[in-house]
Amino acid sequence: MIKILIFFIVLIAGVILGPLLAGHQGYVFIRTDDYDITTSVTSLILCFILLQFILLFFGWCYRRFISTTSRTKGWVSGRKYHKAHSQTQKALLKLAEGDFDQVEKLMSKHADFSQQPVINYLLAAEAAQQRGDEYRTNQYLNKAAEVAGNDQLPVDITRVRIQLAADEVYAARNGVDKLIDQAPRHPEILRLAEQAYMRSGAYQALIELLPIMAKVQLHSEDELEALKLKAYKGLMNQCMAEDGSEGLIKWWKAQPRKIRQETALQSFLAEHLIECDDMANAEKIIIDGLKHQYDERLLLLAPRLQSDKPELLEKVLKQLFKQSGATPLLNSTMGQIALRHAQWEQAESYFKAALAQRFDAHDAAWLADALDKLHKAEEAAKIRQEALLHSLNKARS
Repeated sequence: MIKILIFFIVLIAGVILGPLLAGHQGYVFIRTDDYDITTSVTSLILCFILLQFILLFFGWCYRRFISTTSRTKGWVSGRKYHKAHSQTQKALLKLAEGDFDQVEKLMSKHADFSQQPVINYLLAAEAAQQRGDEYRTNQYLNKAAEVAGNDQLPVDITRVRIQLAADEVYAARNGVDKLIDQAPRHPEILRLAEQAYMRSGAYQALIELLPIMAKVQLHSEDELEALKLKAYKGLMNQCMAEDGSEGLIKWWKAQPRKIRQETALQSFLAEHLIECDDMANAEKIIIDGLKHQYDERLLLLAPRLQSDKPELLEKVLKQLFKQSGATPLLNSTMGQIALRHAQWEQAESYFKAALAQRFDAHDAAWLADALDKLHKAEEAAKIRQEALLHSLNKARS
């Protein structure tokens, strides 16, 4: 750049000094409407050079001004960035303390200058929701959506979380449906879906998500199993409320064979059918289940059946004696059925066998009732006294 400047200076000097040395400066005449300008070539060149220097000076001044302004803006912006970072750190501490007023204030102030303004606005929105300020909550969510650009997923997730916290269940469910279409394997979306579907009664939608939850290991196997049973129980409640036992049976028959063979679901269905006073179908479900395996959940329901022909159930229970042995629950179940059908001696035998294996206050009470029917008052009184002492000792411990 300096070489070019020196070259132009030498060239201009040559143009000026050449005519002077030769005694010929030249002649320039410029005419306008009102003025005539007459000058020599040398003077014109000198004026041109002076004008160039003036323009260079103004250019230097402008660049100097811009540079100073940029440094000033940079200093102000840097101060704001530092302030925003400091306030964000303080807000996180206040969040741990549960001071949502300060969290909202610190997160929202200078949020645009923080490293992640979206996070600041989202945390401010959650803090405002905790205070019950719906207007500011929506305001912060809208600001977060503006600065998020194309990455709207964190904003939408926070919006659904806030809707669930505000008990806007159906709005949250609508938001979850859209989120699942965008990111079906996102762990937080699946957690929100679990809450939204369970609280809105969308049990079938929740059941359909269970395989995905298992793949991403959102819950342990036991937790997923408990969640599945809870969802199916909710479905059965809906069917029972809408169409009674007929609706339940129709829904059950439409389920895959694998589902119909699950003992836990069989016990849920039988319990619902008993509540509907559909003893015939309930008995069929219990008997079919016990034929395949010994299950205490089905055994506990057996005494609640009111059947005129208990022979089928008794036959299955006796078969279980051979397969699984005389368990306390099996003896107790047989005793209750015998008691219901006024088979006092059999009831006495079964309840005594159950109590010999483990003491149970209910079995003792039922045994006492059977002994009363057999006119064994003293023995019945002794059993009741033992049951009372057992209950008192248990309460003290």
